[in-house]
Amino acid sequence: MCGICGEIRLDNSVPDQAQLERMLEVLQPRGPDDGGVWQDGALLFGHRRLSIIDLSDRSHQPMVVTDGAGNSYAVVFNGTIYNYRELRDELVGAGHSFRSSGDTEVILRAYQQWGESCVEHFEGMFAFAIWNSTTRELYLARDRMGIKPLYWLQDCNRILFASTLPTLLAADGVDRELDAAALHNHFTLHGVVPAPRTLFKSIHKMEPAHWIRFSATGEAKKSRYWSLKAVRPAQSKSEWEWAEEVRDALLRAVEIRRAASDLPVGVLLSGGLDSSLLVGMLSEAGHRDIRTFSIGFEDSPEESGNEFIFSDAVVEKFQTKHTKITIPNDRALSRLSEAVDAMSEPMFGQDAIGFYLLAEQVSKDVHVVLSGQGADEVFGGYFWYPQMAENSEGYGSSLDRFRNHYFDRDHPEMLRLLTKQYRGQDWSGELMQTLLNQPDAETFMDQVLRADTTALVVDDPVKRVDNMTMAWGLEARVPFLDHKLVELAASIPPELKLKHHGKGPLKLISRGLLPDSVIDRPKGYFPMPALKYVRGEFLEFMQDILGSQQCRERGLYDRAYIEKLLNNPTAKESFTRIQGSKLWQLALTEYWLQSH
Repeated sequence: MCGICGEIRLDNSVPDQAQLERMLEVLQPRGPDDGGVWQDGALLFGHRRLSIIDLSDRSHQPMVVTDGAGNSYAVVFNGTIYNYRELRDELVGAGHSFRSSGDTEVILRAYQQWGESCVEHFEGMFAFAIWNSTTRELYLARDRMGIKPLYWLQDCNRILFASTLPTLLAADGVDRELDAAALHNHFTLHGVVPAPRTLFKSIHKMEPAHWIRFSATGEAKKSRYWSLKAVRPAQSKSEWEWAEEVRDALLRAVEIRRAASDLPVGVLLSGGLDSSLLVGMLSEAGHRDIRTFSIGFEDSPEESGNEFIFSDAVVEKFQTKHTKITIPNDRALSRLSEAVDAMSEPMFGQDAIGFYLLAEQVSKDVHVVLSGQGADEVFGGYFWYPQMAENSEGYGSSLDRFRNHYFDRDHPEMLRLLTKQYRGQDWSGELMQTLLNQPDAETFMDQVLRADTTALVVDDPVKRVDNMTMAWGLEARVPFLDHKLVELAASIPPELKLKHHGKGPLKLISRGLLPDSVIDRPKGYFPMPALKYVRGEFLEFMQDILGSQQCRERGLYDRAYIEKLLNNPTAKESFTRIQGSKLWQLALTEYWLQSH
């Protein structure tokens, strides 16, 4: 829910409210129900609200409360605290009083009670800013899994923050110089630029599971409040014992996300195991009249454009109230610019347009949905994980074992892709080596799955779902990224997660609950074939972008590299190791830069 932004001036001047209003206009789709602005001297907060919990004006933001000593605190908040009712009871017992019934005020009272450690008490997805009027300090925080986004920048006169990167670009005087290291990450890791980097040198992403406190003069203190350990418990467990624990944890994760809403909750049903299991869990918990939504595209000669045969089986099994949408290629292409506009950063996943168009239709019926993102990273569902595991012994360093199955481009190819001014060292290799070598991971595959879960998933499926759903005022909740479920999964031996062709524990708990055809099907990837097997009008579209005067003047890509891809976009070397289109990656990035 919601979009947030704000500014604190470091030169004792007053923030420009007209500038903040421009930023709020960019955020309006994230919060179509209400908006607000609040100022305290050099501090200015802005908020757009999507009303999910406590639909009354009592939960209007920015929200300001005072304590018994007359100190005041203000907050702008994006997300949902799933355990807010329990925390509210605890805080009332500690002497706090409440004027609203939602989760926003719980954040403020928790900050009053526990200070910066308040985030350790929250279960949910969140990004928020709190202003302490007495100490004149700004406190920013992001949830453990990075489900809700938060961007910020600091220059000599100000600190700006917002829910999306384009919101910051709407402010005056933002330096737009591209970051060569971020570009290296972007074109190596499938569009992922892990926090704190973004494509722009001046703009940072708040790292998941971090908070940062700024003083009135700009001094910053940053702290990590949670980390993931991938180690085995002292007592070994059987495959079925692990599966039963996963079942209980997932059922809890689904239920708390369904319960924390004053509106109906639907499910984005792709037909894959993960979203189907969410429907099954809701049914098992006794919920009826479940609302489900699926989308498909035109087929190509190489690949089907939908997975309706599987989603239909789930609908029949659980008798859901189902909406099925089919998008022809000409409609997908005509709406592509809108989806790109909605991207906080350029995202390569071919399903981005799918989520965008699906969210448009779903938002007409419900405002909260459950989605299956994160299950593949947490439980080892992608095809490259077994490949890595099979080559985990005697295959060089952990970085080599990882990159040979994952990187879209190795460093020598990056040097051919980018022009001279953006070339440098192997930044992506250095980044992944650091992530893999973090302590508290027992095996190589523990390293891989933890790095994916805590750093890479944030900027691929998670950001994609947040951006595309929030573009239509639709809140997507991701039970598979419940931090307690993630902690449990990280302690499971990797060989059990990779068993049964991946997601072993999930398949065990699905047997007898879901149709066998859904459990035993090959892994699907939300197909949009036209953006993978590029030909016809989609090829012409990409030719126009990459041949445009803007692209040539930007000077980001080496022209010889572009021409080679354009001449044969469906050749084997035109696809990445995980079967993404290299041409689409280049065209999408340039198109996003032109748009923003």
